[in-house]
Amino acid sequence: MVIDPKHLELLRLFDEYGSVTAVADVTHRSPSAVSQQLRQAGSEIGHALVEPAGRGLTLTAAGRLLAHGGRDVARTLARVQAQWEGHLGEAVGEITLAGLPSALTHLLPDALRRLREDHPHIDLRMDDVDLAEHEFAGLTRDVNIVVAHSLVAERPLGTDGLTVVPLAREPIDVALAIDHRLADRAELTPDDVVDCRWVGVPRGYPFDTILTSIEHLTGRDLDVVQRIRDNRLIEAIVASSDQVALLPRFTTPRDAGLSLVPLTGVTTTRWIVAVMRPDTAERVAVRAVISALSRVDDAAV
Repeated sequence: MVIDPKHLELLRLFDEYGSVTAVADVTHRSPSAVSQQLRQAGSEIGHALVEPAGRGLTLTAAGRLLAHGGRDVARTLARVQAQWEGHLGEAVGEITLAGLPSALTHLLPDALRRLREDHPHIDLRMDDVDLAEHEFAGLTRDVNIVVAHSLVAERPLGTDGLTVVPLAREPIDVALAIDHRLADRAELTPDDVVDCRWVGVPRGYPFDTILTSIEHLTGRDLDVVQRIRDNRLIEAIVASSDQVALLPRFTTPRDAGLSLVPLTGVTTTRWIVAVMRPDTAERVAVRAVISALSRVDDAAV
């Protein structure tokens, strides 16, 4: 019996996305068509590959084995494609990228210029997203490169099994209005800011770990007045009030009416990284984009 590679790819997708509906969405097929193809795969192979689980389906042991094989095949095909692109001597094709706006603001301008000069046949398509740290990994199902961040380590939560490439490190400072009583300080400690009113980020976002560290070190709860995702909105609130926040040093506008003061005593430097599926990371065009992004920060690290 010869296993059809299309069956392996279908099982790989089902394993990664977890449902017939999700596979149908990503492959632009109807759920009934996906279900039929799963049944056909099992019939041709001669073993049950999926079985009922609640209202849906789950892979059997045989299905999981073949899904794992599907990942190996996808990785091998990507490696051959990368070798062929290298043989042709040119990085070409569409590359999709998604990432948090503050990191992309820091990395993209020079990277786009470098790509225009060195790899004009790469078509880079971008989207901005702002998520909890553990949610970035899921985007690799749909885009080639995900730009994520973490204050804990260079490998964000949830990225086990994925390729992670460090792009930059960026300090996170305390942002205050220019007339705030602490704005002229050269640096601040947790004790200095524990009594401030804070504009935080949603729980689970990397910057929130700094606030948690301040609370741990001081033994006191912070007064987090509101939790907001958008840095531009945070800047506007801080600049016009006595509230303080945490903002990235390199991408916070210098004319925003803010003072950025380093915070000592806790970890305040974030890793900005590219997260990819291992097979995607093999592509020559993907490696060219990663190189352009990582070179941006040579002088800033």
